[in-house]
Amino acid sequence: MRIHAILSALLCYPEAELTAAVDEIRAEAAEHLQTASLLEPLLQALENDELIESQQRYVITFDHNPAHSLHLFEHIHGEDRARGQAMVDLLAEYRRHGFEPTCNELPDYLPLFLEFLGQCGKDESERLLADAVHVIGHVSGKLNESGSVYAGLFDALLTLSPVKPEPLQAPPIRDMDEMLETFGPGADGVEPLLKPTMPAIAPVNFYPPARAAR
Repeated sequence: MRIHAILSALLCYPEAELTAAVDEIRAEAAEHLQTASLLEPLLQALENDELIESQQRYVITFDHNPAHSLHLFEHIHGEDRARGQAMVDLLAEYRRHGFEPTCNELPDYLPLFLEFLGQCGKDESERLLADAVHVIGHVSGKLNESGSVYAGLFDALLTLSPVKPEPLQAPPIRDMDEMLETFGPGADGVEPLLKPTMPAIAPVNFYPPARAAR
């Protein structure tokens, strides 16, 4: 659907072509999105600010703040080894639908995911968005807390989902030193990340860990 492509473009690093197309984006959004007014804070910022300001805002918002990361699986898996398998599964899902990413971004990069949804039919795009909506809702909450102009875009995206987001649990501890500092070795003296783990599950899963375990 066209609206997914619009939201994808707005979530990419701002370039001159994007700022020049604000009026066109505003008109397209009004045609395809009932909550298009939620995009206005971002559209007005892109329209009125210097390009370098928009670019700096983007970097500070998404690159310098892990809580706002546009990589969906980072909010679920952190740096856990399960994230790699989740990437493989999502890429397989893309290819199953005939979508071959042409950029160098990881498969869980939200603008890429939205580009993919835009090439799916309405029912399929809603199903897939419903799977990812919990992560998107989590980032939306963080952006709203910080008063970001990007918050409205995420809120608008949530309105396209047929289900409401659920709270996420914290992602796994990032590294061995942090885990050891928190928990120490197990009773058997084995460091926690060296213990055998269950094999990764094949289906793509955007749900919070507690829900996935049901």
